[in-house]
Amino acid sequence: MQPFSDQPAGPARRKRAAHEGGTSSPDFITALARGLDILRAFSQSGGPLGNLELARATGLPKPTISRITYTLIQLGYLRYHTDTGKYSPGHAALALGFGLLAGLEVRELAKADMSALAAQTGGAVALGTFDGDAMVYVEAIHGSSALYLRLPVGYRASLDTAMGRAHLAGLSEAQRGELIKQMGARAPAQALIDGALADMQATGCCFAIGQWLSGINAAAVPFTSLTGEGRFVLSCGGPASLLSETMLREQVAPALRQIAARLSGAGAPG
Repeated sequence: MQPFSDQPAGPARRKRAAHEGGTSSPDFITALARGLDILRAFSQSGGPLGNLELARATGLPKPTISRITYTLIQLGYLRYHTDTGKYSPGHAALALGFGLLAGLEVRELAKADMSALAAQTGGAVALGTFDGDAMVYVEAIHGSSALYLRLPVGYRASLDTAMGRAHLAGLSEAQRGELIKQMGARAPAQALIDGALADMQATGCCFAIGQWLSGINAAAVPFTSLTGEGRFVLSCGGPASLLSETMLREQVAPALRQIAARLSGAGAPG
């Protein structure tokens, strides 16, 4: 038996920092990433998908998709529909989503202010974060039963919405350029980005006045959460008959800025 020594046998291996190296890192597990890409495809489609549709959505070859979907079925993350030959998310995937929401501190911190703003305006107040190529709602509170557009938690809002515009405007120039590069042909038009930047500079908020959906107006503000959970966007929107452009700019936008300041730990702006 070798005598114990408190001296290191050799130079200690440097521990990699989180995210160091990105997808080129030797720690990156490609098979896991492909499985998650397949699961993500369902959030974008809103319905069951077959192998061909999954291949188109992910760019993966069909034999690879067949192996991954088989594995996901065995683990409960996908269900197979024998009548259509398609797949849909299983209960295990649902548990992942609820686990995230349950542990999201900023969501709990925002609820009281969101509820108050929804009640005050009658509009829909949503909290979202960027995911791949869209904004995903992590909380949504509706201030009126008369709202015909009631978007739920998990809804994916495109970048031409007020929420998407605010996310784009809140990024640094380098971050925005990288995102546009990654999105390629799916990236929003430069005119939309320029408008969002102009709104943000002038008012601290971004607006979509009938531009995302005719007759629907909304305002949104980006912020970085004081909880350390990352970047989020808070929005308030509804039919133009309920939320006019003047009301959004003069009443709703200042309220959104105040809430975002509290959630970022900056306090109410002066």
